[in-house]
Amino acid sequence: MIIRSDGQKHFSVAVIGGGPAGIMAAGQAASPGTKVVIIDKNHNLGRKLLLTGKGRCNITQAEFNDREFIKKLGPNGQFLFSALAAFGPKKVIDFFEQRSLLTKIERGRRVFPVSDKAQDVLETLIRYLRENKVKIMIDSKVLGFEIKAGQIDCVKLKNEKIYADNFILAVGGLAYPGTGSTGDGYVWARKMGHKIIKPFPSLVPARIKEDWVKDLQGLSLKNVALSVWQDNKKQDLKFGEMLFTHFGVSGPIVLDLSKTIGELLAKGEVKIEIDLKPALDFPVLDKRLRRDFIKNSNKNFKNYLPELLPQKLIEPIIKLSGINAGKKLNSITKDERKKLVNLLKGLKFTVGGLLGYKQAIVTGGGVDLKEVDSKTMQSKIVNNLFFAGEILDIDGPTGGYNLQICWSTGYAAGAAAALKG
Repeated sequence: MIIRSDGQKHFSVAVIGGGPAGIMAAGQAASPGTKVVIIDKNHNLGRKLLLTGKGRCNITQAEFNDREFIKKLGPNGQFLFSALAAFGPKKVIDFFEQRSLLTKIERGRRVFPVSDKAQDVLETLIRYLRENKVKIMIDSKVLGFEIKAGQIDCVKLKNEKIYADNFILAVGGLAYPGTGSTGDGYVWARKMGHKIIKPFPSLVPARIKEDWVKDLQGLSLKNVALSVWQDNKKQDLKFGEMLFTHFGVSGPIVLDLSKTIGELLAKGEVKIEIDLKPALDFPVLDKRLRRDFIKNSNKNFKNYLPELLPQKLIEPIIKLSGINAGKKLNSITKDERKKLVNLLKGLKFTVGGLLGYKQAIVTGGGVDLKEVDSKTMQSKIVNNLFFAGEILDIDGPTGGYNLQICWSTGYAAGAAAALKG
């Protein structure tokens, strides 16, 4: 840091935003000895990071094939090729393990710290900043920027201005506003000439219209298939885990389908279907029921269902099937059995809408990628401005993809800003 003649502080690089992208950017920018400051309006860095993975922090996704990783990000995934090549999942794992934070790979190739504590991840990152002598400014709300000759001259705080040669904007989006993500970055970027692709809540739970769904609150389903339908046409499908809540449905496969659901809701009514037995096709499942009905011929329908379903689903399935709860299995007709198979293979719900930013894991939309250099994260409009993390118009599914986007873009921005010096 240099103290100017007017008493103001001047750094080589100023990073605005103390989340995962900002911390990685600041640490990387400072690693060659560059004078770096990181500025955050919260009382502590990494508030949102502590919430990830339900407090365990899903550090990254152990997909070491860059092309396969990028496929999961949709059309904008191509933007991440260079950044992933420079600092992909394997290098992220190495980064933490070299700093004594051991990791483990769980189901779905999700990478967590062995300790299962997001706090350990954050402490490792803060040590990284301190080792590289990054100046940390917390409780420092940014009010805006001063532009001179097409470049940022300084960032304005309440009681001072911070000058720098280069600035990295890593303030996140709108998801989890309680952690400080209030969309300020979009306003600043737009004022500096950038186009903002309309933000929307992404990876967000869905409300369900059917009232009886409330009775399923707390029910978790594993190894099910969830499909999204509109106008009697299947639009998307995911396999995995989901959860019923007081308002509707959540869980990994619901969150991963939420972007598709949101796009379809803008066009009309959306239905979702749960295949409770995806490993069995219709004929095989029907054959299994026929065999069970013969084997348990004198058992009541209601008393048989626990062999087939979680307890909370028994009453709804009885009502929807129209089969009398006390009916003996050997009295169930072929048509009744077929209806039961159809319910097990396609339990239908009507989507009432998606929840908002308070429940969204990440924000979709953001700074238009066409206006950002994919290798350096440098703005193509403001010469000394760089972007990193959720503020960019790129996001992925659950499972560590979005944190990896933060690490990769933060690393690229920090390295390029320091080099540009």
